[in-house]
Amino acid sequence: MRIFGKVRHRPSASWRQATDRAFTLIGDGRYEDAGALLTRAADLEPWLAESWFNLALLHKFRHDWEQARAAGLRAVALLDRDAGAPDWWNVGIAATALQDWPLARRAWQAYGLKVPGAPARTGAGGAGLGAAGEPVDMDLGSAAVRLSPEGEAEVVWGRRLDPARMEVLSIPLPSSGRRWGEVVLHDGAANGERVTSAGPAYPVFDEIELWAPSPVPTWVVLLEAATEADRDDLERLASDAGFAAEDWSSSVRLLCRTCSEGSMPSAEGEGEHLDPHDHSEPGHPGPLGHRTAGELWSPERECGIAAPPGLVRGLLDSWVADRPDGREWRDLEEVC
Repeated sequence: MRIFGKVRHRPSASWRQATDRAFTLIGDGRYEDAGALLTRAADLEPWLAESWFNLALLHKFRHDWEQARAAGLRAVALLDRDAGAPDWWNVGIAATALQDWPLARRAWQAYGLKVPGAPARTGAGGAGLGAAGEPVDMDLGSAAVRLSPEGEAEVVWGRRLDPARMEVLSIPLPSSGRRWGEVVLHDGAANGERVTSAGPAYPVFDEIELWAPSPVPTWVVLLEAATEADRDDLERLASDAGFAAEDWSSSVRLLCRTCSEGSMPSAEGEGEHLDPHDHSEPGHPGPLGHRTAGELWSPERECGIAAPPGLVRGLLDSWVADRPDGREWRDLEEVC
């Protein structure tokens, strides 16, 4: 049997049984037991790219990025097609987690993406692994990311920096443990979408882990804002200062998990953050809290603010000073 001649053959029954059982265990969260079975499968059929792809996938689930990179590189060395293989995508995620930028560029390019500053395509054994390099910066536009997908999930809006990283532009609720401005590593396959009335659909990706924390704390404050324009002025004032404010009373809605992972309508798509963002619940409460029409406006608002401690009170005081007869704030609290 020729290992490097790319002769295709059916894997053995033992390989299939070990692999099927391993993925059942992965579904139950039993990663250690699954790893033993997938290692056995790779020993049985080391010439199959699928053997190493499956191990790379398991290591991704475990966030063991060194092992994910090593298994992924063995998988792509055995591929029999030039571009588009998910094996390369897994290599790209692992390389991004490890900040191995030369390999990340090579992985996205080998998958078939245009990468600024990427060298000409090389084989899986090419030079440059682990070498110093600049971070991948592809600016792939707006999308949404589901924070804590296995727990109390929350979908927020962000800017895709590359195929595996997103900068969070919404102000997440404190239950997520995430902050405005953080960069999260996310999976490659979208798990739902948000559709605007203007037509564009934005994918929702599941967070894998925090990639870069934000030093900017999250605050919650109760506002008295006589009109929507008053609320909008605070959001604009925070943005002009280089930070953010978000009216959680109207920008957050509750969705069941099934709806959250489906195709859901979002806002008009005119604003930077494409509100609302979603907080998933196990039941089916339906969408709550949209941007309210003027005649339904309630002056009392719960607002999230992302700003440094030395700025947040001055920001609120400046907002009130611009129109004291229609604005007040109280009960400011740091929550994340």
